[in-house]
Amino acid sequence: MIKKLTLVAAITLATTPAFAKEEAEVMHWWTSGGESAAIKVLADSFEAQGGTWKDSAVAGGSNARSAAINRMIGGSPTTAALFNTSQQYHEMIAEDMLNNIDEVAKANNWESILPQPTLNAIKVNGHFYAAPVNIHMPGWFWYSKEAFAKAGIEKEPTTVDELFSALDKLKAAGYIPLALGGQNWQENLMFATVLSNVGGKQLYLDALGKRDSETLNSAEFRKVVDTFLKLKPYVDTGSPGRNWNDTTSLVINDKAGIQIMGDWAKGEFTQANKIPGQDYGCFPGLGDDSLYIVGGDVFVFPKTDDKEQISVQNKLVESMLSPETQVKFNNLKGSVPVRTDIDVSSMDICAQKGAAILKVAERQVPDGSMLMEEYLYGSLKDAVTEVWNAQEMTTDKAVSIFAQALRD
Repeated sequence: MIKKLTLVAAITLATTPAFAKEEAEVMHWWTSGGESAAIKVLADSFEAQGGTWKDSAVAGGSNARSAAINRMIGGSPTTAALFNTSQQYHEMIAEDMLNNIDEVAKANNWESILPQPTLNAIKVNGHFYAAPVNIHMPGWFWYSKEAFAKAGIEKEPTTVDELFSALDKLKAAGYIPLALGGQNWQENLMFATVLSNVGGKQLYLDALGKRDSETLNSAEFRKVVDTFLKLKPYVDTGSPGRNWNDTTSLVINDKAGIQIMGDWAKGEFTQANKIPGQDYGCFPGLGDDSLYIVGGDVFVFPKTDDKEQISVQNKLVESMLSPETQVKFNNLKGSVPVRTDIDVSSMDICAQKGAAILKVAERQVPDGSMLMEEYLYGSLKDAVTEVWNAQEMTTDKAVSIFAQALRD
């Protein structure tokens, strides 16, 4: 009898499906070494809460965003999809394609613990539609300590004149002075960095926010454009089309002196076992009062009425923004935790610099993509690329191109 019961039990166990964990399919474009290590932290955090993470990686930000939208339109949406902290998903909100995550946002007091530029990007019409996982500042300066030492550069430049002096010394010492990947988003990133460091806060906000003729034809904006054009001779001939992480490798391997790139570049240094302050240096702008451009990444949650899927979406948000996950993830991603209420003392010196600035509201400005609609931001990037890659370009012509591109 015992044997019969045991057999029946065995058959029952074999034919009864195991308890299905809550599955979340997450679409993203984080495929480089540092990015892959970072996304695994988010996956592990979710699975530690009892869920199952289904990874859907698509190389390239625009490709991944398009794939996510196509899945929604086709009726088979993912649970979550990666977007930048911007207006990229605002049209989707208007079309009622996303679920809000108000329940989690309010329970965790996001209004008090997130930077204002981030809040402005994720809260629309009184509802929270995106879960921010980090703060990326796109205008960091990364430099090879070895290259600086051999070129005789004794300190980090704090003014535009000091920056050009450092670039001249690097060039004379045989290094690529300024490493740039020649893709339009990288060129645009460098332009935004020049705008914030040369133009200052009001010009930055007016040029990208108001976009009025008076601002774009002012002497101050002309100085920004002129400075941007003067950087071109310091970029190597291998720049066109080069990926950002391949460009970072030039600094990692001490072939280039400086790269202006978002703090995700730090993830590549980490993967290469390079130590900040020892092998490479970082500074978020020229001088102690330089502006901090607040960008970042968010996950949005496609519309569903399925209560189980809504529960999974909320669980994803909770796990992504837990203090422990925030520190681990951002350590690998190279970014700064989006929460300003957590201890960052275990993070590297670059992250600690960024986290400290996030407590100073006057130094913060939103990324350009938060200040204009996606089509207009695309026009700006096209204008930057046209100006940068022209065989001959005067400041007058460049100003005219920018003014035309930024006209609504």
